Amino acid sequence: MQMGEEGSLLRIFIAEADQYHGKALYETIVVKARELGLAGATVLRGIMGFGADSRVHSAKILELSDDLPLVVEIVDTEENLKKILPFLQDAVKDGLVTQERVRVLKYSHS
Repeated sequence: MQMGEEGSLLRIFIAEADQYHGKALYETIVVKARELGLAGATVLRGIMGFGADSRVHSAKILELSDDLPLVVEIVDTEENLKKILPFLQDAVKDGLVTQERVRVLKYSHS
């Protein structure tokens, strides 16, 4: 991706305990994104949230949870992100997947 390039942000809202073929779903998504040559992926762990089932998941000191909300973010071109959509359609059983346009201001590595 180049500076100033139009890109696309894919957000996948899932739960930490979600599995895909016996592995953590968030890990599987990141590995799949790498296999497909996407620009990068980040997993963010939420401290509180709820989804379609309206069940609140929380990280309170006295109430440790291993099922906190997670967001996996992947930024790349819209065309490249289309590569992972069939996989997400199959793998994400409970969750939300969104996509929005972004402008890449900087993308670099050492």
